[in-house]
Amino acid sequence: MSQKLQLTQEQILKLTPQQIQLSALLQLPIQNLEQAIDEELEKNPALEIDETAPSKRGENNNDPEIHDSNKTYDDPEYDWESVFSRMSRSSLLPSASDETYIDMPQADVPTFYEKILQQIRTSGLSERDMKIAEQIIWNTDSDGYLKVPVENIAYIMNESPETVESILKIIMQLEPPGIGSRDLRECLMNQLYDKKVPPYVIKIIRDHFNDFANHRFEQILQRLNIREDELENARKIISKLNPKPASEESAFSNFVVIPDLIVTEEDGEFQVIVNDGSIPELRISRSYLDLMNQKKTLDKETRDYLRKKIDSAKWFIQSIHQRRDTMVRVMKAIIEKQRDFFEGRPDSLKPMILKDIAEEINMDISTISRVTNGKYVQTPIGLYELKYFFSESMKDSGGEDISTRHIKKALKDIIEKEDKRNPLNDDHVVNVLKEKGFKVARRTVAKYREQMGIPVARLRREI
Repeated sequence: MSQKLQLTQEQILKLTPQQIQLSALLQLPIQNLEQAIDEELEKNPALEIDETAPSKRGENNNDPEIHDSNKTYDDPEYDWESVFSRMSRSSLLPSASDETYIDMPQADVPTFYEKILQQIRTSGLSERDMKIAEQIIWNTDSDGYLKVPVENIAYIMNESPETVESILKIIMQLEPPGIGSRDLRECLMNQLYDKKVPPYVIKIIRDHFNDFANHRFEQILQRLNIREDELENARKIISKLNPKPASEESAFSNFVVIPDLIVTEEDGEFQVIVNDGSIPELRISRSYLDLMNQKKTLDKETRDYLRKKIDSAKWFIQSIHQRRDTMVRVMKAIIEKQRDFFEGRPDSLKPMILKDIAEEINMDISTISRVTNGKYVQTPIGLYELKYFFSESMKDSGGEDISTRHIKKALKDIIEKEDKRNPLNDDHVVNVLKEKGFKVARRTVAKYREQMGIPVARLRREI
C-alpha cells in the first residue's frame, strides 16, 4: 500500500499575544479595567505604578526620569527608547488638569450580595447556619432566584434538606424580600408576607397564579367570587411587586453607571475624554531594567526570565494606551455620524451600523464591537450606552432611509395608547404603522416587540 504526500496551502489568521491582550482590554468597561490592571501588577513584577507621573493625561516630555541620558542600554534586541518613553497620547485627549475636565465620582458601596450577607451575619444564626446561608446566597442567580435544588446544598453541607429549607425561609424575608425563591410565584408570595393586603390577593398568587399570569381574568372572577374592581385592585398591588429582587437595588437606587467616555462641547467643537482618571500611570520597573543591563553577570535562564517579564509589561502598557486611543477614535467617528444628535436633537439619530464606523476609521468590525459593547458615554444631553447610537435602516413609504429606532418608538407609542381592554394584535399594529408611513412586516413587528420586552396582545389585556 503506497502512501502519498500532499501539500496544501491555506490562509490562517493567527493573532499575536499583543493583539489578544489588546482585544481583551478593549472590551472591558472602566471598572473591570481597574481590576485587570491590579491583576497584571500582581503577576508581573516588571510592571509598576509610576508614582512620579505629574498628571494622568498631562505632558511628560520633560520628565527627567523618562529621558535619562546617563543610562545606556545597548541590547540590539530592545528598543530601549520606546521602553523608557511613555506612549505618545492622541492629541484628541484633553489634559486632566484642564478645568473643563469633568471629574466623575466613583461610589465605593457594598455590592448587593454583600448587603444580603451583612443582614445574615446580624440575624443571630449559628456559625454552622451562617455557612449554609452563604452557600444559598452564592447559588442564586443575577435576579435573586435559587436555581440549585435544596437537596444539592444539603448534600454539599452534609445537612438535612429540612435544615437548609429553614435557613432559606429566613433569607427569603431579608431585604429585599424574595431572595432565594425557586420561582416567580414563591417570590411574589414572599413579598406579600408582611403586607396588609386583602385575602383575595394572596389567594390569586397562591392558588390561581397561572390564570393571573395568562390574563384569564374571567376564571379568577368566577372561582374566587370577587368583583371586577377587586380584581383590578389585586392587579395593581401585584404589579408593584418586584419579579427580580436581586436587581431592585443594583438596577436603580444603588447602581452607579460610570461612563467610560465623556463628550463636552465648546464653541461648537466636541471634545472626547476617556474617563480613566482612576487608572494609574504604569511603567517598566527600574530595577528590572538595571538587572537586564548587567549582561555579563546574568545566566541565560535569568536573562530569559527578565526579557519575558519586561516584554509582557511593555505590551501591557502599550495595550492600555492603544485602548484609550482606539476608544477616542471610535467616539469621534460616532459624533461625526450623529452630529445632529450631539447638537441637541435626540430624535435625529440616523441609521448606523458597526460597519459604518469600521470603514470610517479603517478598523475591523470586531474592534468596533468590543469598544462599544457595555460602554457608556456622558454627553451634554445625558448618559447613553454606545450601542444606543447604532441601528439598522428601513425604507419609509416615501423611499427614505429611517432608523429602526424610530420604528420601535412608533410601535411603543401605539401600544401605550391602545385600549387595554382590547389590545392590538401584531396585524393591527402593522396597519397602524403603515398609516404612519412605516412599511413593516408582521414578523418584524413581533421581533421589535420582543426586543423591547412588550408581551403579546393577550398578555397586555387589562380589566
